[in-house]
Amino acid sequence: MAASSVLNSTFFFSSTPPPPSPYNRKSISFPSSSSKSLFPPRYSPNPLILSIHQNSLITPNCNSSSNNNNNSLFAKQNRFFFFSSAALDSLLLLCASLALSISLFVVDVDSASAFVVTTPRKLQTDELATVRLFQENTPSVVYITNLAVKQDAFTLDVLEVPQGSGSGFVWDKQGHIVTNYHVIRGASDLRVTLADQTTYDAKVVGFDQDKDVAVLRVDAPKDKLRPIPVGISADLLVGQKVFAIGNPFGLDHTLTTGVISGLRREISSAATGRPIQDVIQTDAAINPGNSGGPLLDSSGSLIGINTAIYSPSGASSGVGFSIPVDTVGGIVDQLVRFGKVTRPILGIKFAPDQSVEQLGVSGVLVLDAPASGPAGKAGLQPTKRDAYGRLILGDIITSVNGKKVTNGSDLYRILDQCKVGEKVTVEVLRGDHKEKIPVTLEPKADES
Repeated sequence: MAASSVLNSTFFFSSTPPPPSPYNRKSISFPSSSSKSLFPPRYSPNPLILSIHQNSLITPNCNSSSNNNNNSLFAKQNRFFFFSSAALDSLLLLCASLALSISLFVVDVDSASAFVVTTPRKLQTDELATVRLFQENTPSVVYITNLAVKQDAFTLDVLEVPQGSGSGFVWDKQGHIVTNYHVIRGASDLRVTLADQTTYDAKVVGFDQDKDVAVLRVDAPKDKLRPIPVGISADLLVGQKVFAIGNPFGLDHTLTTGVISGLRREISSAATGRPIQDVIQTDAAINPGNSGGPLLDSSGSLIGINTAIYSPSGASSGVGFSIPVDTVGGIVDQLVRFGKVTRPILGIKFAPDQSVEQLGVSGVLVLDAPASGPAGKAGLQPTKRDAYGRLILGDIITSVNGKKVTNGSDLYRILDQCKVGEKVTVEVLRGDHKEKIPVTLEPKADES
């Protein structure tokens, strides 16, 4: 029976098939088995599917039952191909999910990062050098906690509470830690936290209040102690790049960078007010908590101890000062060996610089010269009162070994360059005339 029907290629999407008509319809005959096939033997497409792909018209007899059979066969075949395609897609998706899950367990990567593709960060040469310097020197920097004993006002219980903190660094494998004296001042107990966050009780080996340097000791395993490489500060230059590592505001192991902005500065000791000479000035950020931490050069060697900050009121930034390592080295050696620093003194007490300026003279006014001290033995005259209560000025020191002395800082600076037992010539203004008096310097930690 001839097939006559109309099938549009858009039938399966939205259009409604036109009513069948047996008239004027183009009929397509498919090749019979005896004719030459257009397809290879292993592939023989369904004529209905071929007609749809070719947008052809099939004209079966509308009244024939074969039309219904063909339509039914066509629907079954399309449902078969549709479900086969959906099943194949589901199978592929399942396989991909299993492969990804297995890779996450095997490779052991973060599940979120598995879907993120990042390119490796490329650092410049100077950045790599800074990163390497920080990584290599961080294990040498420690965190110091200052504990004080206080009594609770209500319960009267005695408690240890933190009253301050600062930084320090490992000096040697014997467990010696170097820091500022003002970091440990007034402490009843001290605790040192190493880079691996292990904490040890620390004992004070010795300190030098005049130079604001202190040495502690911890009983830590030697494999946890990494001494910092010690450099020299005599050949430093302004503009040289420097690095500061410390614990500002309690934030452990913070790196700041800058340059040397000045040399041979002078600051006063936070403990005694005695001047500290040849201090390094830097613009590297130094904040509370950085005190006692190391200042490093570009090779990672120690060149100073960060000790003070100068920031004018209202200023957004300031400058930092570091005690040069050449000064620190000699002090630390004496503290480790003897527990104290033997520094030459004159054995006098002198008036404040402002008082001498009001008198209209230049020099250091001797207020007291104990007879047991070097100056008293040499015959320097102290300030005293007569029988009527009138003030009689003592000797005014104007020079030592020919070096002019205008104030107390000058005197300290000259004495720091002398040695214990050395004989110096002290020139004094006594009344209305000058005298030169030889004085043998002696060590005494309590007096000038």
